[in-house]
Amino acid sequence: MIQPHSPTGYRHLRRMVRALLLSVLLLFVAIPCAHASVANAPGANLQVSLISYGPGETYWERFGHDAIELRDISSGEAINFNYGVFDFDEKGFLLNFARGQMHYLMDAAPSQEDQSYYIESGRSVTRQLLLLNPEQAAALRDFLLWNLRPENAGYNYDYYVDNCTTRVRDALNTALGGVLKPQLTARAGGMTFRQQTARLMSAQPWLMLLMDLGLGPYADQPLNAWQESFLPMVLQAQLRDVHVDNGHGGVRPLLQNEQLISPNRLDEPPATAPDLRLPLALAGLLLAVLIVLTRRWWPVGYALLGTLYLLSAGIVGLLLLVLWTLTTHHSAWANANLLLFNPFAFLLLPTLWRARNDIAPSRFIDGLILVQLLAALIAVLLHLLPGVVQQNQPWLLFALPCWLALAWTLRQALRR
Repeated sequence: MIQPHSPTGYRHLRRMVRALLLSVLLLFVAIPCAHASVANAPGANLQVSLISYGPGETYWERFGHDAIELRDISSGEAINFNYGVFDFDEKGFLLNFARGQMHYLMDAAPSQEDQSYYIESGRSVTRQLLLLNPEQAAALRDFLLWNLRPENAGYNYDYYVDNCTTRVRDALNTALGGVLKPQLTARAGGMTFRQQTARLMSAQPWLMLLMDLGLGPYADQPLNAWQESFLPMVLQAQLRDVHVDNGHGGVRPLLQNEQLISPNRLDEPPATAPDLRLPLALAGLLLAVLIVLTRRWWPVGYALLGTLYLLSAGIVGLLLLVLWTLTTHHSAWANANLLLFNPFAFLLLPTLWRARNDIAPSRFIDGLILVQLLAALIAVLLHLLPGVVQQNQPWLLFALPCWLALAWTLRQALRR
């Protein structure tokens, strides 16, 4: 959910345009009679729309994007305000990204300019005209202009609770007097954070698997529609059923009309998340069978397969520990996959290579194997406890056969 600013020159140009646009808007506020514009138009002349952009092809575009459009019906000027700008050239960007401290910015641009990029990229563009009264429209405009100031434009991005869509959602909710949140909170969500992530990232299977492996129990909590509207397409759908005060003691729909400005020309994400249990169970079973067979018929191949698994388990475990203890990626904290993949796997590597020559493991290694099997058993039992929500069954189904095969083959030397 980020505004794509890839070429460096283009990013610098957008910064200049943004600064110039802000200066012009603020000038019109200071000199209200100089020129009719979004910045000084009376609330009765402002049209407020939610602009939603469909998912793109690049992995950071898979979640879609959106913006608030303000249009002055007198002058015809239309400005898009969005919260999805970042800069790869920012000092320490990659390190901050890894630590979960991502600095994002609000931006504004003429609507036509902003939307043309998405149209050319083949992504859908939809405008939803919202019925805000003049006071609400003016208050929203004033807030967005205040938020656009350099000292207010930055914020710390979070994938699920503070992103380009939640900022748009919250701005609309505030302008509407807080009526949006209770209506969406009262509705059940359709999917969890994990399911939505897997669904939208399914076009990049390896990245989808890595993200699923790294997500902890936070990603599996039941969501209401307010929480699930961290996604542009969900917010777009939810606004169709929102009602607001009509000023006469009744209610009216918030959505006045919806217009598809440009259709999607890219592959659509699936409607549901892929079920990873069967593929990963089959992969784990196949690897386990190969470990057992090579132990008897090809000792070097056995050592190589076992090394591949143990190195992977150890590296994954280290990364999961880092995500939990050294970053602010709270969606990765307390990950039960640490019971299946952890740095203790590195300690088994020398024993694995000795086992191909029928050298028995030491008592310490024997105990370590038992501890790992107990950890895997605990990971299974966690699913039977009330209140434990992490849905890591696919990784259980993958890891269990592999650990059982390694434990059995490593202890074969004891029987000789």
